[in-house]
Amino acid sequence: MAASPTRSWSISRDSVPAVADHPRASFAPNMTTRYTNDEWARFIAELEREIEVNDVICVCPDLGSEEFAKTIDHTLLKLEAKSIQFDALCSEARVDRFATVCVRPQWVKQCVSDLKGSDVKVASVIGFHKGSYDLLHKAQETKEALAAGAEELDIVINYTELKNAEYDSVYNELATLRLQAPHPILLKLILETSQLSRSRIIAGCVMAAAAQFDFVKTSTGFNGAGAKEEHVRLMAACCQRLSHGQPGGRKMLVKASGGIRTIEDAVKMLEAGASRLGTSNGVWLAKEGREFVERSRSPLSLVDQRRGSRPNATRLFTDDY
Repeated sequence: MAASPTRSWSISRDSVPAVADHPRASFAPNMTTRYTNDEWARFIAELEREIEVNDVICVCPDLGSEEFAKTIDHTLLKLEAKSIQFDALCSEARVDRFATVCVRPQWVKQCVSDLKGSDVKVASVIGFHKGSYDLLHKAQETKEALAAGAEELDIVINYTELKNAEYDSVYNELATLRLQAPHPILLKLILETSQLSRSRIIAGCVMAAAAQFDFVKTSTGFNGAGAKEEHVRLMAACCQRLSHGQPGGRKMLVKASGGIRTIEDAVKMLEAGASRLGTSNGVWLAKEGREFVERSRSPLSLVDQRRGSRPNATRLFTDDY
């Protein structure tokens, strides 16, 4: 049987076909166009029928390598955290050369100062952690974070609206925030997958792609279960499908977060299709990665003397995120 032609799911800001007139054509909403919930729902339903999730093992960076370290967003989001803990967070990130430190907006300025001269970026959460804050609140936090020097924003979707299929409202919020934080600011959309059905996870990926986000992210780590392999695989499949027809093959990536505590957790998420990991256990993951390399080079008896001893105890190993 001949394979069916691959349909373009192009999402751009330049051409906007009428969904009702072209139900199976290239879909290209822009940021000034409002579609009805029914129009969004029809597109999402069709995409859902076409999504194919597989068990392919994605390439994981070598453990202990700089490439592996660059998958980690080193995270501190507890409300009770003190200034000295953010100094420590940034110091750890410098040493292990993580991708970012991820903090709340009020701590961005301090972290930018602490990381000056390094290649570690500062990411700020927006609308954290419930996502139900109104657009004005999220816009104010976005303005604050960008003014303080954040280069990446992890934005919590209003998952209550998403669950209720209020797609026009969700899209309007995300598109507005994307306009406020244009490229090269990197935007990640936190879906809170533990609160969503398969259909709504797919819908969240569609909303993110339509608003030109760069990543979809599993969880806040503060509400229900964190990252699950099946959700990462589903999100990766959505990102792949939504990339068809995109200029230059642009594709959203997946960030797994919540409950990533061991090197086994990290590898599982990366092999499932994640490109970034959100965790407060970054130092421990880096240490485990180095120990893995040592075990491959050193007599087992010598390595065993070092195994099981975490770095000096800090708040990093008490957080759930």
